Amino acid sequence: MKQDYLVLALKNLRHKGLRSWLTILGIFIGIAAVVALISLGQSLSNAVTGQFGSLSVDILTIQNSGNGFGPPGSTVVRKLTQHDVDLISSVSGIDEVIPRLVRIVSVEYNKEVQYHYIVSMPEDKKQLDIIYSTFDLSAISGRKLNENDKGKVLLGNDFSSTFSKSIVAGSSVIIQDQNFQVVGVLDKGSTFIINSAIMMLEKDMKHLLNIGDEYDMIVVQVSDKNKINEVAQSIEKKLRKDRNEKEGEEDFSVQTPIQSLASVNLILNIINLIIVGIAAISLLVGGIGIANTMYTSVLERTKEIGVMKAIGAKNSDVLWIFLIESGLLGLVGGIIGALLGLGMAFLVAFIAGSFISGLDFVVEINWVLFFGSILFALVIGILSGVLPAIQASKLNLVEALRR
Repeated sequence: MKQDYLVLALKNLRHKGLRSWLTILGIFIGIAAVVALISLGQSLSNAVTGQFGSLSVDILTIQNSGNGFGPPGSTVVRKLTQHDVDLISSVSGIDEVIPRLVRIVSVEYNKEVQYHYIVSMPEDKKQLDIIYSTFDLSAISGRKLNENDKGKVLLGNDFSSTFSKSIVAGSSVIIQDQNFQVVGVLDKGSTFIINSAIMMLEKDMKHLLNIGDEYDMIVVQVSDKNKINEVAQSIEKKLRKDRNEKEGEEDFSVQTPIQSLASVNLILNIINLIIVGIAAISLLVGGIGIANTMYTSVLERTKEIGVMKAIGAKNSDVLWIFLIESGLLGLVGGIIGALLGLGMAFLVAFIAGSFISGLDFVVEINWVLFFGSILFALVIGILSGVLPAIQASKLNLVEALRR
């Protein structure tokens, strides 16, 4: 008997034609939004957290709170200085303290001008090796920068293609109106920041940008990675005392890789929550569309319902027919939406991956999300059709035949 309900429901939907497809449109747009946005959100989360994969677990980063980079320099009021470097160096459990500068500069090559990040490199071989090993850097053209390379720069992988003419080892570039020789171009790294950066010895960078006693960040390598949190707390305590600041009111931050990753994950989770909320609104609109279509169907088929009851159909039979119709609208919309959403997610990921070098923006098919969204669409369809179906099943036989 239930099979007959399904056949009759399919015939009714086919008979409606365009109206059925317009109703399905509301559902599959909502489901497509859910699948595409959540898939992209997961992909973004994996891509961004993947940027932390190359960081060593024995590295701490100290920055001033609210630090930002841009010409002419950092946006913070109080800078990190050599005094802070010496203070941090006195903390027990530390192997190396490496102050760094990060700025944005103009780069001219082959009469073409662009703006890129420039980062300072220490003039100490051991510290240079720490940076190279931390980010697993290797040169694809030429060699890496060494501690004696005055007037020379090392470029990220993006520079092999960012200008109309490729830059290779031995090329000359103009940075802030001064000439520098390129000693090498790095192989593609795991982070897009490294891929797009220019590396220069600290003295050259300070002279080029007229920077005094200030740093944008201080990188610390601890002796024992298992005691990294203890060392971080010791640094915080010493800097807080030196700056005469209360706990919780610091104008600096000491972050471990785990803390940095946790902060990023929190932001990404909030973004994903907002995305799901937006997609849920689309589904609500789709459900209202199904309810509207089913109510209209009840009004148009009043006489047909009367005939069905006259030849022996029970209220439950009419109820099932309308519920199956609304469920089919949701199911078809869910299937189309899930497929469309996956397609959109793959397309956006491909485009994003092409434009953002070093960001591993890959969409993985989440089968739980895929089939769950289809099931959810089916449930939305059925729930949207409950009230119209009840109304249809309760129609009075005589009144229905009179209309």
